Amino acid sequence: MTKIERRKQHRSVRKKLKNGILALFLVSSSFVVFGQKMKVNELEYFEKTGANVLVFSSEYNGMFFDEKTAAVEIIHHGVRTSTGGAVRLQNTPEQWDLVPKLIDRKVNRENNSIEVTLRYEELDFESKLLVTAKDEGVEINVFLDEPLPEKLQGKAGFNLEFLPSAYFEKMYLMDGKPGSFPRYPSSDTRIEPGRNKIQQFEGHTTFDDRGKDEFIVPFPLANGNMLVMAPEDEERLIKIKSETELMLFDGRNVAQNGWYIVRSLLPADKTGKVLTWYLEPNAIDNWVRKPVIGFSQVGYVPGQEKVAVIELDKNNTPLKTASLLQVTEEGDFVEKLKGDVKIWGDYMRYRYAKFDFSEIKEPGIYCIQYGDQKTNTFSIDTDVYNDIWQPTFDVWFPVQMDHMQVNEAYRTWHGEPYKDDCLQAPLNHQHFDGYSQGPTTDTKYKPLERIPGMSVGGWFDAGDFDIQTGSHNSVINDFVGLWEDFGVDRDETYIDQKTRYVDIHRPDGQPDVLQQIEHGVLNLVAQIENIGHPVRGIIVPNLHQYHHLGDAMTETDNLPYNPNLKPFETDGVSSGTMDDRWAFTNRSSFLDYQTAATLAAASRALKGYNDELAVKSLKYAVKLFEEADEAIKNNSDISESWMRMMARGADLSTVLELYITTREQKYRDRFEEKLWTILDQPTGDRDFGQMFFASRSLNPALKAIAYMDGAYKTKLKGYIVKYKESLEAMEENNPYGVPISASGWGGSGMVVNAAITNYHAHKAFPDVIDKKYVFKGLNFIFGCHPYSNVSFVNAVGTKSKKVAYGNNRADFTTIAGGIVPGLLLLKPDFFENKDDWPFLWGENEVTIGGSAEYIFLSHAILDLVNN
Repeated sequence: MTKIERRKQHRSVRKKLKNGILALFLVSSSFVVFGQKMKVNELEYFEKTGANVLVFSSEYNGMFFDEKTAAVEIIHHGVRTSTGGAVRLQNTPEQWDLVPKLIDRKVNRENNSIEVTLRYEELDFESKLLVTAKDEGVEINVFLDEPLPEKLQGKAGFNLEFLPSAYFEKMYLMDGKPGSFPRYPSSDTRIEPGRNKIQQFEGHTTFDDRGKDEFIVPFPLANGNMLVMAPEDEERLIKIKSETELMLFDGRNVAQNGWYIVRSLLPADKTGKVLTWYLEPNAIDNWVRKPVIGFSQVGYVPGQEKVAVIELDKNNTPLKTASLLQVTEEGDFVEKLKGDVKIWGDYMRYRYAKFDFSEIKEPGIYCIQYGDQKTNTFSIDTDVYNDIWQPTFDVWFPVQMDHMQVNEAYRTWHGEPYKDDCLQAPLNHQHFDGYSQGPTTDTKYKPLERIPGMSVGGWFDAGDFDIQTGSHNSVINDFVGLWEDFGVDRDETYIDQKTRYVDIHRPDGQPDVLQQIEHGVLNLVAQIENIGHPVRGIIVPNLHQYHHLGDAMTETDNLPYNPNLKPFETDGVSSGTMDDRWAFTNRSSFLDYQTAATLAAASRALKGYNDELAVKSLKYAVKLFEEADEAIKNNSDISESWMRMMARGADLSTVLELYITTREQKYRDRFEEKLWTILDQPTGDRDFGQMFFASRSLNPALKAIAYMDGAYKTKLKGYIVKYKESLEAMEENNPYGVPISASGWGGSGMVVNAAITNYHAHKAFPDVIDKKYVFKGLNFIFGCHPYSNVSFVNAVGTKSKKVAYGNNRADFTTIAGGIVPGLLLLKPDFFENKDDWPFLWGENEVTIGGSAEYIFLSHAILDLVNN
């Protein structure tokens, strides 16, 4: 069928709908069909050209529960549009609602079926899904061995969720009746008593019911037995049929990160096969994904290597040539180079080719043409990297400053938050976001007792508002590097600690980097002076606060908690509302070592700027180092096992920083004694091993060269030669030649960290490590990566991220300068970074640690360019 014929068919269907004469049979029979059958492929998911159905290729995460990356999912014409297909217990499940555990998964390629067993441990409830290829789609059957428990009747059902942004400005048909997918949630809801709600994670609740013991339940947008989604859009057209009632919900009524949900309730008092759906994603005949031409959105300096990576559908025949076009002052596109397109090979689900235009060095505005496809423009010039770090340093970091009011021109980003910091976390408490408190406090404070002096300094860790000490250490170390290695003295931010006021784009006569170092150190010193040691972090006590969006100042009432007052009652100076942040205080030798290294380094930078804080920093660095040594010696560290393991090598950076600061020989001796043992340890998994190896050993080893003798450098060179082998292997592993993460968090940080290591290695051993390995990392971040070619740094580059998981994510926007995690690998073979949906933190959440590393890498690149 030709495209013209398909369009005529669609017009005919719409005409019949308008006349009101289209019966259910006609809707079914006029569905666009091209005879493609779903088959289970060798990667164990259902596949036909243009459509994939994944059945628990990924399972739910036990730490963050529903991350919208698990269960039955649909990848539809190159875009993941659906997730969460499973037996669920709510009409519109939220992130922290209970999720089923995958017990068993059986794939039968001969029968084209995948069967999974799911279990809710908390409710002793088990179900099975059998998904089988049928006609041009799949049939989904739900089986129960036991009748539905009474407490789950009217609650348990099969859900399948659809990405709202994929269906914005589109329509649906439910039993032939048209409706529009709402751009903003506005459907009806009702209130039910709290006793009807199934408990969320560890008894927490995402809903602030203001003491009324109730919760919100949305009504469906539509009900029926046949749903056709986006009949007007052949790329998004999906049909679902069932003899059991289908209900279409909008999950955003209860959570901004909710999806559209299609749901059928499971029947009571029935066993065996209790529910059947037929699911058919439309597939465009002979569909081929449009090539993605990866290149740096920031551009290139004339002398660097310039290679575009072209990502191709495996059904797409690669072209032999591509062209580099220069844009003239008259607006003409002039071909400056026509070069060969060289096939690299297959990686994950796509084929890759490269176009090298390194020979073009003339400054100007350029674009790449591949076939009839032309990229957006980028620059070749000597100063393309000069200001790439400024949005991150001038805007993003000031916005993240805790305990300060932050202003930018006409806009107030947030008022002064958390004046009510903080309370001692309760014992034996399993919190969210990875926090937990053990059987002791390791402090002088009783559970929920106020810890004074903590409402000072620090940064919001990421898209939420907690303080994480480990991230603070990373940031401060990078900022000290900016000061010591590159002499960064930019002044574009007004920071007044006395009045707790920050004004962006307003110079105040002080280097911003020293003011930021001071701001971070103030919180670390407050922890040591008021708590006794560095803590895991400080975070709100309630789950309904944790998902707070908007002004940080309104996450708490900013009044110290007073147990003698009733909830929501205040005497003007205190409050009966338990909303003050909690400090999770179990001590860790790893964190002590890490913080000691940070404070030792910070003391050097602060000397002459804030001498009192500099002296305190060094004093506490020595104190923490000695106490961590004692804990390791006495085996008294009761922190989590991974922290105890990390502590065994965490002192390497500590003794190096103490030696640089004090020049005491004992620290140097210990550094050299420990370094070679660590460098000789195997790195394990290549990608993770490289990141771990670099950050924990090679980076401090390379930094130490300036303070050691020639014999030290000579010995270290052998390890750098070995390290180069891993870089060469990386170039064979993927077409981008950088470490690409396969974990549940995008790999931008790994790429940046590796590039920083490569910078230090190149500076020390330019005959071994070429500077191209530094540029490759930044090029990847700026758009030469899979899935798309947007810059992962908000507002940096010609085309950059439009959305990010910041505290303003509900507005579908970004905070300038933040670097997102980037590509998330959805098993087994699909990289994703959505730029129309900000709520996927593994792809879009900006962190202080990653952003500080990016600033450092930017200056490393400038150093290579200018020297």
